[in-house]
Amino acid sequence: MSISSEMLSVILGGGAGSRLYPLTASRSKPAVPIAGKYRLVDIPISNCINSGINRMFVLTQFNSASLNRHIKNTYHFSAFSTAFVDILAAEQTPDNPTWYQGTADAVRQSLRHIAPFESQYVLILSGDQLYQMDFAEMLDNHKKLGAQISIATIPVNDRDATEFGIMKKDAKGYITSFIEKPKKDVLKDWVSDTGKEMQKTERHYLASMGIYIFNRELLFEYLQNKFLDSTDFGKEIIPQSIDHCKVVSYQYDGYWTDIGNIHSFFEANIGLTDEVPAFNLFDNSRAIFTRTRMLPPAKVTATLEKCLIAEGTIINASRMERCVVGIRTRIGHGSTIVSSYIMGSDYYETIADISNAQAKGIPLLGIGSRCYIKNAILDKNCRIGDDVRINGGTHLENSDQPLYTIKDGIVVVKKGAILPNGFVI
Repeated sequence: MSISSEMLSVILGGGAGSRLYPLTASRSKPAVPIAGKYRLVDIPISNCINSGINRMFVLTQFNSASLNRHIKNTYHFSAFSTAFVDILAAEQTPDNPTWYQGTADAVRQSLRHIAPFESQYVLILSGDQLYQMDFAEMLDNHKKLGAQISIATIPVNDRDATEFGIMKKDAKGYITSFIEKPKKDVLKDWVSDTGKEMQKTERHYLASMGIYIFNRELLFEYLQNKFLDSTDFGKEIIPQSIDHCKVVSYQYDGYWTDIGNIHSFFEANIGLTDEVPAFNLFDNSRAIFTRTRMLPPAKVTATLEKCLIAEGTIINASRMERCVVGIRTRIGHGSTIVSSYIMGSDYYETIADISNAQAKGIPLLGIGSRCYIKNAILDKNCRIGDDVRINGGTHLENSDQPLYTIKDGIVVVKKGAILPNGFVI
């Protein structure tokens, strides 16, 4: 039996995503653009497709319009295939007038839509993580150990362990106990055998990645009967399950990051410019799928060092270093950009648009001439005038302004913001 008929995937669209503000001011976390041309939700969907899983539900609630539009415009399968990526938007019904109260409650409220589709297993994923995993291998491990629930875990060190749900497993791989965000003084009691390679880097603890495989019948039983009042998988369902069924760890040793805040989002994107990035976009067997756009090649007149340049860009800058440049970005003459992520634009300005903007004294879409930009994220459709200076760094205090936000020294220029000529941050 193929994995496509054995397993369904449920991708959680995430909550309000307040820690990723202002990027989530008008969109959900999974809809945030990443690497210049993708959306975060493309990562779990691509992992599923590359693993042979082609039946997926995406559960959405907060600021979901752009996410719904992206999925609708991107994932089309053959009319002769049973494959689909369906959106299940939060809805009020006569028997349930509330919105999603947590990850488990979101799946519970969606069971009536999932039930008609046969499967032995249900894969539950987050829509806002960056990683590449073969779920077929995880399912094989699940079957081999006779598991009823499998949890993908990743080895972490002392410093990171306090930020995660930590599992302890026995020699066979069964999870025996769980603790949510343990204090440092109790960590010594939560050491697991993570393997010699992981132990060399002092990664002795197994952190939950928020990726689960459930036996289908067990999932329905837990959500509809046994744990009817539990609303969250990580905080309630998983800890409660350990004493009731076979819960196993599937240890993943590759790159994984939870895009939880502006700093982690910034580091994940800039990290893609490394000579050998931890997250490999250039992989024949693990392609990242996204919306197909009929855009021209990038046109560049600049000195570039370690940059990712998406299609449809027009760059006349002086110098760019460690930058990710999104689709349809325009950068004027003489500008210098360092360690920055420019998300690009949703459209090109026409000649008439340009004339109209110039007549009104409004900067053109993109980045003007003679600008200096460092340690910044420019959201979609920004208009940066000439001689603008943005010098991000730890010398800047956290603040939220009408046009930009500063978090951890990173300047985030808000979507559609207009920075006039000579503007300084």
